[in-house]
Amino acid sequence: MSMNLQGRATQRLSRPNAGIDVSKEHLDACWQTQVERFGNDGKGWSELIAKLKATEVDLVVVEASGGYERGVLRALQEAAISVARVNPRQAREFAKSMGVLAKSDGLDARTLRDFADVLARHAQRAKFITPVMDEQRRMLEMLMTRRRQLVDMRVAEQQRLEHAGERAAKSIHSVLKTLDRQIGQIDKDVDGHLERHFKAQRELLESVKGVGAVTTLTLLSALPELGRLKRKPIAKLAGVAPLADDSGKRRGQRHIWGGRSEVRCALYMATLSARRYNPVIASFYERLVAAGKPKKVALVACMRKLLTILNAMLRDNAAWDEARHALTASNA
Repeated sequence: MSMNLQGRATQRLSRPNAGIDVSKEHLDACWQTQVERFGNDGKGWSELIAKLKATEVDLVVVEASGGYERGVLRALQEAAISVARVNPRQAREFAKSMGVLAKSDGLDARTLRDFADVLARHAQRAKFITPVMDEQRRMLEMLMTRRRQLVDMRVAEQQRLEHAGERAAKSIHSVLKTLDRQIGQIDKDVDGHLERHFKAQRELLESVKGVGAVTTLTLLSALPELGRLKRKPIAKLAGVAPLADDSGKRRGQRHIWGGRSEVRCALYMATLSARRYNPVIASFYERLVAAGKPKKVALVACMRKLLTILNAMLRDNAAWDEARHALTASNA
């Protein structure tokens, strides 16, 4: 490590870190020994950032809170403050590991500050930092979220139809028609946005048999790291990496766990299609089953293989090559 890098690392270690507990209306922030409450709006973000900069805060940990954290997250990034967005399970399990069983806004902020202290000194600190999302990808994420909401509403209405009386059924059919129109309009908006801003990536992804419009939308919006990471980290992000469960002499069965559920669901549906229509994935699946792997295990392995292929294609900006990917699948 050069002297400059050593100096920057030492300087960073001496700086305080902060944790922010987010709710719809408030931000409870903790740095050093103080806890303060700010409004979860533009004015509150500005006040918070001014205080964080005044104390030269190094890293901020924010807990994901159903989207209420997006504004302050973006404001922190625009102010050039490193921020790590963690999911609630991570935050809660860290709190339990520290013996913190009680829960309040201020206490949560303190715990997140302690979590920030750990991440700031971690050898792989960079992988925990939330990357800045460009405006076009942010818009794509919003469109995907809205589409998922509409689809969920349609599924709920369709389920109610089974036990509805005649008058209720008429109302449900009316709502279903409205939702179908809304979903159709969102699909048009998504199609136009992809064509204008993600045409090259879209063409690469959809050249793979089994990968359709919904999978493309999900991967480009919910997995912006696709094409930028190696195969193992990208598999962990998607939640399709087999995780060890060993202790001492015991060798437990490996399972997939965690990751981004929306990406995993999209990969699952794409893999079901690819298993039928994509020769590379189909032959890989059959080889695993013939070797004695349970069908469910083989399917998850195919999900991981499909993701690895898509990741390599975007990384290399290379079109689908059946011969090349058939060779890598046979060597896996």
